[in-house]
Amino acid sequence: MTTALPEAAAPFLSLTWTDDITGRRGFLVVDRLVRGVCSGGLRMREGCTLDEVTGLARGMSLKEALHYDPRARYVPLGGAKGGIDCDPRDPEAYGLLVRYLRAVRPYVESCWTTGEDLGLSQDLVDRAAAEAGLVSSVQAVYPLLDDETAARARLADAFAVEVDGIGLDELVGGCGVAESVLTALDRAGVPYAGTRVSLQGLGTMGGATARFLTRAGLPVVAVADVKGTIVNPSGLDVEALLAARDGHGTVDRAALRPADRELPGDAWLSVAAEVLVPAAVSYAVGVEEQARIGAGVRWIAEAANMPVLPEAEALLHTRGVRVLPDVVVNSGTNAWWWWTLFGDIGADADEAFAHTRGAMRTLVDLVLTRAEADGTTPRAAAHTIAAQRLTAVTERFGPCR
Repeated sequence: MTTALPEAAAPFLSLTWTDDITGRRGFLVVDRLVRGVCSGGLRMREGCTLDEVTGLARGMSLKEALHYDPRARYVPLGGAKGGIDCDPRDPEAYGLLVRYLRAVRPYVESCWTTGEDLGLSQDLVDRAAAEAGLVSSVQAVYPLLDDETAARARLADAFAVEVDGIGLDELVGGCGVAESVLTALDRAGVPYAGTRVSLQGLGTMGGATARFLTRAGLPVVAVADVKGTIVNPSGLDVEALLAARDGHGTVDRAALRPADRELPGDAWLSVAAEVLVPAAVSYAVGVEEQARIGAGVRWIAEAANMPVLPEAEALLHTRGVRVLPDVVVNSGTNAWWWWTLFGDIGADADEAFAHTRGAMRTLVDLVLTRAEADGTTPRAAAHTIAAQRLTAVTERFGPCR
């Protein structure tokens, strides 16, 4: 029998805040609590809505549940999300962020653990949280730790680790996305060499994903940012592009090679590739966009949150394109925070990558096996598995609301 979370279940908490200086709005949605605590990042983007944040909070409940392992120290939390309707490049953005955190401070102190998401880096969130009078953006989880002092030191040490000039915290998520893709290729018996990848977004998640896939032998043939799409059928120099991007993932075109071409922003959808990785904004692939996706595409790995709309996903599935869902694919960053804080892993890059790869490979394989057995989509299979694991968490710790 297939089990699924009720689609219309109301969140535990939903609030809208209006800034009295700029009139801009911020949102906080707690989908559910587990042991009184929930987890989910804070995003900032122009046009962010309550509906968007509600969907993201629900996705966080699924991500947390999917990583439940009764043998581990880390016990999944509930799902939540915050959002602010503002361009992070706006001169007023930082002040708005601080005022938002002051407004929701009681929730951060008591139940909501948060961190970086679209438009915000962890450094910026930490700085604004301190200015808002918070001890930490994840302080609500401290009462659940066996040794708070050791756990906080371990997480701080992990955030100080760099690999080839990029922070470990910026890399683990992309490692998880890449391992999800590699697992799908292995199951299909498709060699890495010659399997072309097209990405939308070269920020934290997209950049790390590009690095890991390239190092595994997959050529990245297209990368889209706010200026357009950079294309090279023979493969882009990913390391050069990473070195030439700004804090928002925009690539300095002076770093392009003669054979690299510049195309419009939506060209990443139609270039010749087998794997697409939307790693930027939500709602990037609707019905019209999916029609432009080339016939050679076999997998879409959702590195971003909610990039493929349900109607588009249904059409893609009938075309034989498998969407590897965000609740699985991009869950590595969130899980790494908690593996580290609870003590399942230490502040070490090799250990973090090994644990992430193992966990993601096991999870993706489980989801794809379940999808094949049920004759359904990977997303539906992931929801079924998450519902089963939430039941197990409830039986162990009590109701999740």
